[in-house]
Amino acid sequence: MTYIVAEPCVDIKDGACIDVCPVDCIYGLDDADERIVWISPDECIDCAACEPVCPVTAIFAEEDTPDQYKDWIQPHYDYFNDK
Repeated sequence: MTYIVAEPCVDIKDGACIDVCPVDCIYGLDDADERIVWISPDECIDCAACEPVCPVTAIFAEEDTPDQYKDWIQPHYDYFNDK
């Protein structure tokens, strides 16, 4: 399991999730071309520290992702596979 960031984060990129992540597995805040942050599925330790600090409720455990945001799961894997 990993955590994913969904549509409510687009163009927000608050950074609170990055500040609390103990393994630095959230990327994209420093990239001006990115409109969202990404959680690395290979680095995420499933600690859930990022979820409660998200100001727009955009972070979900992959298995708990609401149906309306399921399309955001695969792009997380693709983002890191393309790197």
